[in-house]
Amino acid sequence: MSLETIFSAANGLALLGWLLLVFAPRWRFTDRLVLSGAVSLLLAALYLGLVIVYFGSSEGGFDSLAEVVKLFSHPPIVLLGWVHYLAFDLFVGAWELRDARARGVPHLALVPCLGLTLMFGPIGLLLYFALRGLLGRPRVAA
Repeated sequence: MSLETIFSAANGLALLGWLLLVFAPRWRFTDRLVLSGAVSLLLAALYLGLVIVYFGSSEGGFDSLAEVVKLFSHPPIVLLGWVHYLAFDLFVGAWELRDARARGVPHLALVPCLGLTLMFGPIGLLLYFALRGLLGRPRVAA
């Protein structure tokens, strides 16, 4: 399977998860596929496979910015990093939705946080924590 095909499949899977979080947050399949962590775990399994096949196939490393740039100049490693982002950002978005439900944060208020988490990860999480502080109530035990 080509790197481009893997990239497209991973993007499509992650996009499905994000669409469910935003547009069908209370649908049972959203619970089963996204809130359960299943989609993120599928992306994590893909990530593991990519690590096994490609990690070590590029020069570079993590000791300096120059080494990281060299590492990520290799397309398979860029794909590896991209799948890492997809898996973790979707996991964080699912956590935001579960936490917002438990704290009574309105879904429409959460949607901008989800969009920012999708596009800019930590900024969306930061906004969610600010929103939770303004609109949320203490977490209700499940």
